[in-house]
Amino acid sequence: MNKLINTGIEYINRIDSLNNEVWIDGKKLTGKISEHPAFSGVLKSKAALYELQNSKSEIFTFLSPITNTRVGFSFHQPTTKEDLEKRCFATQEWAKTNLGLLGRSPDYVNTCIMALGVGEKVFNGENDNYGTHIRKIYEMAMENDLSFTHTLINPQVNRSIGYFEDSEKIIAAKIIRETSDGIIIKGARLLATQGGITDEVLVLPAGGNFIEDSYIFGFSIPSNSPGLRFICRESFVNNLSTFDSPLASKFEEMDSIIVFDDVLVPWERVFLYKNIDIASKFYAETNFNTMLLYQAVARMIVKTEFILGVAESIVEAINIHEYQHVKDKMSEIISALEIMKSLHLSSRINSKLDRWNTMVPDLKPLNVAIYYYPRIYPRLVEIIQLIGGSGLIMLPTEKQFDSSIQTDLDDYLQCANATAEDRVKTFRLAWDLCMSSFGTRQTHFERYFFGDPVRIGMGLYNGYPKDQYLNIVKNFLS
Repeated sequence: MNKLINTGIEYINRIDSLNNEVWIDGKKLTGKISEHPAFSGVLKSKAALYELQNSKSEIFTFLSPITNTRVGFSFHQPTTKEDLEKRCFATQEWAKTNLGLLGRSPDYVNTCIMALGVGEKVFNGENDNYGTHIRKIYEMAMENDLSFTHTLINPQVNRSIGYFEDSEKIIAAKIIRETSDGIIIKGARLLATQGGITDEVLVLPAGGNFIEDSYIFGFSIPSNSPGLRFICRESFVNNLSTFDSPLASKFEEMDSIIVFDDVLVPWERVFLYKNIDIASKFYAETNFNTMLLYQAVARMIVKTEFILGVAESIVEAINIHEYQHVKDKMSEIISALEIMKSLHLSSRINSKLDRWNTMVPDLKPLNVAIYYYPRIYPRLVEIIQLIGGSGLIMLPTEKQFDSSIQTDLDDYLQCANATAEDRVKTFRLAWDLCMSSFGTRQTHFERYFFGDPVRIGMGLYNGYPKDQYLNIVKNFLS
């Protein structure tokens, strides 16, 4: 068996060696990024994915059609329903290592790269051949097991319908000139989750209310490209203690603004350039969104399983099984889990081959899932808050259990089915999921995971085939 490019330590060493320009808390990060408190936990969690990939290659790898060596599962083009089933299984086994809390685990954007790469011909215009570029990017990523962040959002300067950027100062990233070597990008893009801790940055068209040629581009470049910098938000890792912050200490992904300060993008890295026709159709024609949603919903299922487990742990710890309102709330979580599982299964059962010979899941149930989950997730979090009650407020720290007042805590914080320390561990886990800054970000992340929930609803309605149901009524009335 051939060893993959990435073991966990090789991945971390590679990210460290990039020396990406990362700014956090007003300072430029120096030294190894893997040793910084804001990034050390999530990098270890990502490294664990690569370790698992190596230890169980039969699940997490396939033979590259190019080199016949082992490469990561998320780069595989599924051509059968069995392939989709295997992809789902691998996605969920990876997600279980982080409880579904890593919304941007490597397989997410890798799936983007796969969909774009196999649909390369979409990017070929009348007078260019940019499709070969995305194909080569895909093959390079697959052979080297690269990790990506991605960005497709412009800064929210003014979201009114009639606004377009016409100031002298460039805000949204745009092409300012082209050279024989490539295009020069200046400006910013928003919300690159895990920005600064990946090998590459995938940049896709941002759309907007006013589109001109200079804003229409797609490319992928190394994260350490000259002039590229990542400005991070405040870290939600308040404490590296896995007792005090069991989730944030391991799975805080970080979000960043990407600033392009006259960044040169080589022509061979550009796969979309000033072609609004291609920009408007490639998402649908490559089944980009469909394949992403298949990965995302599989992860959401794992996350919902974790939520059910947390809620039931609280129920058992404080012995509230017999309350009717508790059973009713728990049934809401169970229903959400089974609905998501059913929608994902339906998408796979009704999958079909597309023009690129990719077995593509049925988009309809996936669209329903991504409409439903942003609405139900805040309720799932609320249920944990409601059944946890005041127990989610009075939570001593690890150091307090190691102090002279431990006996007080042991006496006064014990519960029906757990010691004080075990009870606090359970409740701190629940608190970190639904009440800490990390947990609040998780809720907001799921609310806007695939964009504005209302826009998603409009898209679901507009795209759903309704004629056959309308005909039921017409036939009855006639």
